[in-house]
Amino acid sequence: MEALDSLDRRLLDLLQADASRSNQALAAAAQVSPATALRRVRRLIETGVIERQVAIVSPQQLAGLSAIVEVTLDRQGAEHLSAFEQRAVIEAPVQQCYRVSPGPDFVLVLWMAEMADYHALVQRLFTQDANVRNVKTFFATHRAKFEPAVTFKPSTAPAP
Repeated sequence: MEALDSLDRRLLDLLQADASRSNQALAAAAQVSPATALRRVRRLIETGVIERQVAIVSPQQLAGLSAIVEVTLDRQGAEHLSAFEQRAVIEAPVQQCYRVSPGPDFVLVLWMAEMADYHALVQRLFTQDANVRNVKTFFATHRAKFEPAVTFKPSTAPAP
């Protein structure tokens, strides 16, 4: 994909703040025609810059547990890392999965309705895998900030 220009960035900022607005409202906020806004957003979707549009549910409004988990594998060969990653990403409680370095091999962000769900996940993902050497879980007691938006540097490319 070509570099994002200032209009692309403006549209992305607006959509990250509220993706539910109509194309008319988006175009007005971006100060472009509705046809231009629609064409640009479609291109951003087609090129994968916009992965998907979702509703963000507040876990603070629901009973449940949030956890951050560090996982260290015994063997770190590419096939072992891929095997663990494939198993982790199919688990519903795993909201985010990152390979990291240095330190543990993976950091997972989890959300479960109750502790029994966490224990079941531990059995499926960590205990039954002989290659998992160490697991360190941190349970969230308070969420001070959650912002999924990507922040852009000011663009030097002019909008057409």
